Amino acid sequence: MNTEQIQEALDINQAINAGANQYLTFILAGEEYGVDILRVQELRGWEEATEIPNTPDYVKGVVNLRGTIVPIVDLRSRFELEQVEYSKLTVVIVMKVYGNAGERTMGFVVDAVSEVYNLEDEQQKPAPDFGCVVNTEFIRGLATVGDKMIILLDIDHVVDADDVAEAGETETEH
Repeated sequence: MNTEQIQEALDINQAINAGANQYLTFILAGEEYGVDILRVQELRGWEEATEIPNTPDYVKGVVNLRGTIVPIVDLRSRFELEQVEYSKLTVVIVMKVYGNAGERTMGFVVDAVSEVYNLEDEQQKPAPDFGCVVNTEFIRGLATVGDKMIILLDIDHVVDADDVAEAGETETEH
C-alpha cells in the first residue's frame, strides 16, 4: 500500500468508526510496528521541524498543523536505533496521545508506512517478559500475520506525552 491508499483507508475507517482491532503498521529499521488506527489522525511527509531547546534528543522539534503546534518525535531515536537520512518514504504519523494532562496531538517519524490490518484477538499475544533488563512497557503485544511478527505499540507509553508536550501544544491565532 502506498501512503495515499493508507490515508484513504484511514479516512474510511474514521468515517465508519470501526475497528478497535485495526492497526496501522509502519517500518523502523526493517521491523514492522503497529499502532491502534483509531489514534491516527493523518499521515504527512517529512518536513523540517522548528527545534525547541531543552527537549529530549528524540524530539525533533515542532510543526504548525492547521493552527496547532505539534511536537515531532523520531521513533528511531526514541528506540535508540541507528539513525538514517530521511527520504521521500519517511512519514510522520500524527496521532492522539494521552497523558496525565489529557489528550495531546503528536507526530511520530517512521521510515515508511506499511499496511492496515484487522487483527483478531487470537492473532495477538502479550508482550514477552524479559525481566528487569529490558523495558517493554511501551509494547502492547505482538501479532502474527502470515509469517511475519508485528510489534504492537502502546503509543501512550512510547514517550512521556506530558514532558514532550511542554514543547508546546497551543492554538495559534490567525
